[in-house]
Amino acid sequence: MIVIKNQNEIEAMRRAGAIANQVLHDVANFVEPGLTTLEVDQYAADRIAHYGAKSAFYGYQVGRLKYPRHACISVNEEVVHGMGSSRLLEFGDIVSIDIGVTYGGFIGDNALTVPVGVVTAEDRRLMDVTQLSLERAVLAAIPGNRISDISQAVQAVVESNGFSIVREFVGHGVGRDMHEEPQIPNFCDPSMKRNSPELRPGMTLAIEPMVNAGVRSVKTLSDRWTVVTQDGKRSAHFEHTVLITEGEPEILTCKENLCLMQKK
Repeated sequence: MIVIKNQNEIEAMRRAGAIANQVLHDVANFVEPGLTTLEVDQYAADRIAHYGAKSAFYGYQVGRLKYPRHACISVNEEVVHGMGSSRLLEFGDIVSIDIGVTYGGFIGDNALTVPVGVVTAEDRRLMDVTQLSLERAVLAAIPGNRISDISQAVQAVVESNGFSIVREFVGHGVGRDMHEEPQIPNFCDPSMKRNSPELRPGMTLAIEPMVNAGVRSVKTLSDRWTVVTQDGKRSAHFEHTVLITEGEPEILTCKENLCLMQKK
């Protein structure tokens, strides 16, 4: 069942989204060569606490597994769910930072990929294309469209630029729970389009393209969380939490909303 949020719930999600986005940018600005990914994770934990929120990832349970970190810090070939460790960030790396927070009973979820120092032109293009695919997907998130329109928007940008789309992991509804219905693939085939849910005002969606420089195939490491590209090539990840309105979509993971909160 797809949850339609009321005005009070939407306002709560704006607050959670604002904090999630502010933390994301705080952490992105903190990243530099010589830090370990565990230090980056601890900084994320400190910033989440600073804003009075909790990590939506820490202790997140899948079967018997519980995620042991406060953020997902995925470096180079790591696609998603990278765990803070002793791995050192090096000049020329790219780092995907995924931040989810719980505040007031609701979740804000967002991600971006940043360079560590100067990166190659191809790495920059990978990040730019992934970000552009998210922007086009958000523009497709209007009432009367379907989830498949979001999926097609991502796919059109990514594949026309020669990159590949991860298919094992997808976007999702988000609200009181991290993963709500519907699932939001970043690709679309005819059968998916026929059965795709219609977008309705009050839906809140985490749209998140995960894009590989090489083949789309991925594998999970022995830690049972970290997902990496099968061919060892680099991957990028961008994400926003988006509200379907009566008109244009609203990005809830917008740090400008934090200023509004502080004024209140």
